Amino acid sequence: MESPFSQVTERLNNRRFTVAGNTHGLSGAGTVFHYQVEGDAISSTYQGGKIRMGHQVGRVTGPETIELLFHCLTTEGEILSGWSRGTVGVDHEGRTTLSFVWGWLSGATGGGESSYVELVAWQTPSDCKKP
Repeated sequence: MESPFSQVTERLNNRRFTVAGNTHGLSGAGTVFHYQVEGDAISSTYQGGKIRMGHQVGRVTGPETIELLFHCLTTEGEILSGWSRGTVGVDHEGRTTLSFVWGWLSGATGGGESSYVELVAWQTPSDCKKP
């Protein structure tokens, strides 16, 4: 029997993602996120671009939804943290997509929306840029 979290687990666990759109955030071209999922618990590491190192922890909240807390150390030496709520989807090529609404909790103010696309074995982050 499938759990309500099976789709998110299948779409996220041990997969890597790159930024498709993030106009108000720090992650950008070159930032790669690597997710792990155990039951309804989510964790990830991320780095690249302006991010020296970052971590996320969160949970699955529904068949296609997740919420995360994140923190990072930037290449400029800043420590930042925030929250996000997201939706897990699939694009026309069958790659997993992530869409978030997010905000800063510490180190910065504001927030925004961002989107990510799964990196497949033959892709590099620059392959996923929109024209």
